[in-house]
Amino acid sequence: MRQCLLHGKSKIVWAVLLKAGLFLFASGALEAQLFPSLEPAPQAYEYARRIAHNGGHWRDLAEASLWASSLNAGPGAEGRAAAYIDRIEAAAAELAANLPHDAKERGEYILNFLYRRFLKSYSAKQTRVDEILISGRYNCVSSAVLYMLLGRSAGLDVEGVVTRDHAFATVNTGAEIIDVETTNRYGFDPGNRKEFHDAFGKITGFAYTPVKNYRDRTAIGGAELVSLILANRISALEDEKRYTDAVPLAINRAVLLSTVAVQHGEFFSDPRQDMMRSLFNVGVHFIQTGKEDNAIAWAEYAGERFPDPAGWQDLLKTAAHNKLVKLIRSKKTTDDARSALAALQPKLSGENYRELDAMVLDAEAADKVNAVRNSAEAQAALVFLAQAGERLLPQRREEMRTKVILDEAERLRRARKSAEALSWLENAMRQYGTNSKLETGLRTLRQDRIAELHNEFAGLYNKRQYEQAKVSIQRSLQEFPGERTLVQDLNMVEKALQK
Repeated sequence: MRQCLLHGKSKIVWAVLLKAGLFLFASGALEAQLFPSLEPAPQAYEYARRIAHNGGHWRDLAEASLWASSLNAGPGAEGRAAAYIDRIEAAAAELAANLPHDAKERGEYILNFLYRRFLKSYSAKQTRVDEILISGRYNCVSSAVLYMLLGRSAGLDVEGVVTRDHAFATVNTGAEIIDVETTNRYGFDPGNRKEFHDAFGKITGFAYTPVKNYRDRTAIGGAELVSLILANRISALEDEKRYTDAVPLAINRAVLLSTVAVQHGEFFSDPRQDMMRSLFNVGVHFIQTGKEDNAIAWAEYAGERFPDPAGWQDLLKTAAHNKLVKLIRSKKTTDDARSALAALQPKLSGENYRELDAMVLDAEAADKVNAVRNSAEAQAALVFLAQAGERLLPQRREEMRTKVILDEAERLRRARKSAEALSWLENAMRQYGTNSKLETGLRTLRQDRIAELHNEFAGLYNKRQYEQAKVSIQRSLQEFPGERTLVQDLNMVEKALQK
């Protein structure tokens, strides 16, 4: 069963976006995208001020909970909100006329009253207070909020508790703090109720987190409990990939809690950080759907209002990276990618620009390396790589340089210009340095050249043209002094001449 407390950390993992194979998305120019407003609703400021000023009075929290449930949207919103406030006030007045004197008994009486009057059926996703008043459907958050409102109206000290995926209320009687699992009619002081244990898990899918497991639960105040309505609505929208719709709710939630000393923890994170995650999720979703230009525009738009240099730079870098990779892979040249990077440079940090510049430069260098057809082009490619310097990763520069040198040597060898091939390779190694591949190539070329010279000698020797064979092998030994095979050839021809 789906858990009723939906809010949590962002599901987006940045590292995934940068893995190979996730760069090529459907192409498309910047859409006519109307980004959501980044200005908090006036009610968010007003309820934050009133909650702080009045110490979390139940009437302020009631109005805030209905606002958080979206009742301030659309025509007739004020009238609907007033009607629901009237119903909550009527319930508070009815309770006041019949409440037991003892605080513990009063807390249990209110839970029973909720089930007689309002709570009809559990629904994991139903987080809104107004919907309880309409249909009687509730989840852990909406029922805990309504219990808190009526409990505080009755003079009880009611707060909230969050666990990993659940919420409930507590009543402080002065002598003890009592848990109230509002998703069960037997949920008052659940650790001591057999009826609760028999029914709770079957209905909700939750396990009770007792007081002794203090590390598995976090106490929260009234404003934080109300804010979970917004958190759940945000989570539901993001589950539907409606990230832009979630942003205003996340901003309003952060403002609502801005006057509250929020106890951050594993189960109730910093609301501003939650807001920033919602903002980033919009950009990440644009990237995931191949709309890099939208992501870049969003980072500029939202980043100006809500600065977070590292976070927005991560988003810009990822969007720019994907955009450039698409341009590189879809075009015959890298000119478009280079132009796009130049336009992006003012938006990027120096470090991120250098990294992307290296990527484009790598593609430019690869184009030159792969286009080499003759010695002049090979030399031009080597000059380009040398001029690139540290802008290219050393390993890639060395890899491409080695390819150019060996490919040109092979081209000359196939054209039966083994001496030129060997000379080219030796000169390149002197100028640019050596490595194991070049040294292996050099050994192979030397062996091929020596074999070629030996075969030239052998052809003359076998025709008994000993004088010409001697001249040939002496010339070869000038090229390879002391080479054993060639020395043996010289000895053999000299013996032949002595006969």
